[in-house]
Amino acid sequence: MTTHITPSTDGTQIAWTEAGPRGAPAILLIHGWAQQFTCWQPTIDRLQDRFHLVAMDLRGHGASGKPEDPAAYTDTQLWSDDVAAVIAAANLARPTLVGWSYGSRVIAAHLATRGCAHLAGVVLAGGILAIGKAREDWMVGASSPGLDRDLYTEDVPRRLAATARFVAACTAEPLDRTTYAELVGANMLCPAHVRRALFGADVDLRPAYAALTRPGLAIHGLADTVVTARTGETAAGLMPKGRFLGYEGVGHAPFLEAPDRFAADLSEFVTMANTEAADA
Repeated sequence: MTTHITPSTDGTQIAWTEAGPRGAPAILLIHGWAQQFTCWQPTIDRLQDRFHLVAMDLRGHGASGKPEDPAAYTDTQLWSDDVAAVIAAANLARPTLVGWSYGSRVIAAHLATRGCAHLAGVVLAGGILAIGKAREDWMVGASSPGLDRDLYTEDVPRRLAATARFVAACTAEPLDRTTYAELVGANMLCPAHVRRALFGADVDLRPAYAALTRPGLAIHGLADTVVTARTGETAAGLMPKGRFLGYEGVGHAPFLEAPDRFAADLSEFVTMANTEAADA
């Protein structure tokens, strides 16, 4: 795996890591709220022999730049530009975008400003459909990060304890200690001011997914207490070529809780989407 840094349009440095052969079908992995690219390691391990995988750190996360201005995280155009910058820098031809949780907001921003003609397809894993005032009660699980104010405090001990609770709530069954610790550590790389700004806008993502003309797939744990499974079903229903896969007994992180199944489903979808795009 190789890590690179690419500037976005506002100068924010975006970190991205790649694995697998260039020229193979491309997959761009976009993590969720307060995470970083390392969450995708099980997927990368299972697919790098036959796909070109790129996993980016969102602005404010991981090794990417962390602007102080809240507007850097509420501007839909900037989120879209970040994705475009990575696609261009990695030379991804017709990639499939895969977004976990908040990653759905980033993908929707890209779709809303640049369309989908340059993509093979879109996959959402526990994806959200709205933020701020646009979010409806039925979308929110009991463990939603929006419900724990300690996740946003400048008090580090309180923020760490809340982060540990949130990561534990992301899976239906406990992760192994190493993976759990890595996820908590990755979350703590996302500062409090970024965490607060990420939910600072009022954005309904549904129109972007309703306009998607490429194939779409929503994979959602049926035991997800962070984002309701109904949200995933709704996302799939909005997409004209959408499909829903519900994972029984799985929570908010299907690629960590059912890594073999997730990798197999993603592989099948990407192969199908690329075949359809080539035939179009």
